[in-house]
Amino acid sequence: MQLSGIHHVTAVTAKAPQNLHFYTQILGMRLVKKTVNQDDVRAYHLFYADGAGSPGSDLTFFDWSLAAREIRGNNSVSRTALRVGESSLEWWAAHLTKKSVQHGGLLEQGGYKVLEFDDFEGQRLALVGDPNPAHLHPWPRSPVPLEHQILGLGPVTLTLPRLTPTDKLLTKVYGMRAARQYPDPESPTHTVHVFEMGAGGPSAEVNIRVHPDLTPARAGAGGVHHLAFRIPDADYHAWTSRLEGFGLPTSGEVDRFYFRSLYYREPNGILIELATDGPGFASDEDSATMGESLSLPPFLEGRRAEIESKLKPLSSPVNLPDSN
Repeated sequence: MQLSGIHHVTAVTAKAPQNLHFYTQILGMRLVKKTVNQDDVRAYHLFYADGAGSPGSDLTFFDWSLAAREIRGNNSVSRTALRVGESSLEWWAAHLTKKSVQHGGLLEQGGYKVLEFDDFEGQRLALVGDPNPAHLHPWPRSPVPLEHQILGLGPVTLTLPRLTPTDKLLTKVYGMRAARQYPDPESPTHTVHVFEMGAGGPSAEVNIRVHPDLTPARAGAGGVHHLAFRIPDADYHAWTSRLEGFGLPTSGEVDRFYFRSLYYREPNGILIELATDGPGFASDEDSATMGESLSLPPFLEGRRAEIESKLKPLSSPVNLPDSN
């Protein structure tokens, strides 16, 4: 029983219209699901992914308009990488510059070519060159040319004060493998530890920056809410039993309709989710038009009028002004 890779990363925005513009019109991702936070239906939950909404390709956002900016620090998901073809990185460097998005230039980092940048709220991102890209689901209506589009999620970086408790969780409970180490590019006296799962590669890696000197982060806009790992649908109940067998306190099984989830906080407090590949985002919409209107899971459909009355209209991304 193995994790398949990264399933999704869920972050926080306080500016949904600008967020929609940035991720669809600058990064060229597809809005595959416009729904609400199932635990706070006053907030949008926006899912950006490849053309098919494939598991492992979605970067999602809770829209909490009153959220203050994240204060960076320990006990946080500190950078989310997105995979592109290695040969596309120079195109992306020029594209981000054209769109007035500052970036750090092309770097060699952790065994990959990397282009680091922040979104307009300070969300820390990176484009990672995949040396063996396989792009099965490009989005024909993306403003980014098909050959340069984002393929899916890449390595996710955690910043922690110590390695040992999380190391044990990743290897003993989740079955990951300690793969390699490299100097932290932001602080060469510190080390980044790489753990891999499943078949490995950039879509199935977690990087841990160990920084005992940092104060804890404060969650907010421009930060990550939680990280989710992929599990096959058939293994869902077995993973519940496995975590219970280790005596770990979990959320219990949660049906999110588009996938099924199980939540647990790792020893430093970061929220980790296990999420199934299915049923998928086309469960309640035609795949050709998903994401174009508000979707609600069946248990919220009876409250549609109430929910819609409290949400601010969210314009089509093609009609939004450039946020940069």
